[in-house]
Amino acid sequence: MQKDPSELNSYIAQLCATVTDQYSIPERYYRGGAVKRGLRNADGTGVMAGVTCIGSVQGYYLRDYEKVPMPGELYYRGINVTEIVESHGRNGTFGYEEVAYLLLFGSLPTAEQLRQFNAILSSARRLPDGFFEDMILKAPSRNIMNKLERSVLVLYSYDENPDDTTMENVMRQSIELIGRFPTIVADAYAVKRHYFDGKSLYIHNPSERLSLSENFIRMIRKDKVFTEEEARLLDLMLILHAEHGGGNNSTFSCRTLSSTGTDTYSAVAAAVGALKGPLHGGANAKVMEMLNDIDAHVADLNDDAMRDYLAKILRGQAGDGSGKIYGLGHAIYTVSDPRAEAIKKYARGMAERQGYGRRFALLEAVERVGVPLLMEEKDQDIPMCANVDLYSGLVYEMLGIPADLYTPLFAIARIAGWCAHRLEELYTCNRIIRPAYRSSMHYAPYVPIGQRGGAEAAPEA
Repeated sequence: MQKDPSELNSYIAQLCATVTDQYSIPERYYRGGAVKRGLRNADGTGVMAGVTCIGSVQGYYLRDYEKVPMPGELYYRGINVTEIVESHGRNGTFGYEEVAYLLLFGSLPTAEQLRQFNAILSSARRLPDGFFEDMILKAPSRNIMNKLERSVLVLYSYDENPDDTTMENVMRQSIELIGRFPTIVADAYAVKRHYFDGKSLYIHNPSERLSLSENFIRMIRKDKVFTEEEARLLDLMLILHAEHGGGNNSTFSCRTLSSTGTDTYSAVAAAVGALKGPLHGGANAKVMEMLNDIDAHVADLNDDAMRDYLAKILRGQAGDGSGKIYGLGHAIYTVSDPRAEAIKKYARGMAERQGYGRRFALLEAVERVGVPLLMEEKDQDIPMCANVDLYSGLVYEMLGIPADLYTPLFAIARIAGWCAHRLEELYTCNRIIRPAYRSSMHYAPYVPIGQRGGAEAAPEA
């Protein structure tokens, strides 16, 4: 007989009260530098876990073993992402598909190669027969990332050759996933709106003639109408989020699972699950919560008023009480984050034209005032900068994209990088990733059940 939920919760709460100490490790075990908590060195740099030629994130260089700050640079296969963005900006072309090709195949495509690649990607946008009805429509989820992760795992069942890890098969699976991610996200969002928000259900089939960014905006809008400027701004966001080296949490998760020889769907689902975490992919949503709070409490756009309010946020007296100024600081970038710089450059005009000038100015003030305030708070000499999350949420807001889709859009962009890293892990590393953990347990003899009891006994179920 199934237990009453309230009784079950009470029972579990009693059990948890007896094991609190079992999940508390004294701080002394982390001292001395032998244990790299978070796989970070004492100076904040990441533990060197591998070698990659896919992406490079540069925010400082070492001189005499000390960090020397530098303007941030991000490279895809050796090409500066800023050059990619500026080239497509000048030519009025869409660049995400070219970036996906570059990451997967290691070089820029010719015009004919890009045409063929786009055709394959476009054909992959349609989900397998029955997938929408059985996987998305019949099992709605309040969280789109949850639905995306489950959908990736279910695609295994629709693949006639899911476990083959040859280059050709994994490349096929990768291209199909890049094409299918936007469709899964758009459909899952439509179903979520209908079942949980009480909105009308509308589903638009993907169009094979449009770019990925055009197609996504078209699918999430009831009237399917969008402007070229909107689609190009979304394309910019996808380019900037496509790859960020092998050490970020979701990519490393994908590589960790890939190192075991598991299938593509399991490895990519793990990456989606990692990105879902608010400390990784959900930061831009927290920035928007902070922006709304600042907008409501800072009437005058002057640095003194901003500094006073940000100080309250740091003290936990304002905002969400966490003491964090979201969107500032980065593990690698010091002087600047090239992604944030690109977004500011290309989004400022739209913000002014569409009535978001004040909100954009507020974010610039957070960056201008918050960075020195945060450095002072941390007693830090190394420069700190705004990261990509400070501005990306406002861009999505200007595009009419709801917060439910902020992190899924991150996944839509990053799937290209994940798949490239999976391929690299499979064919160049050839060793399962297995870090060590130091044990802090106290050894004890086994006690037969008849000799146990007393105050430490578990509650009766």
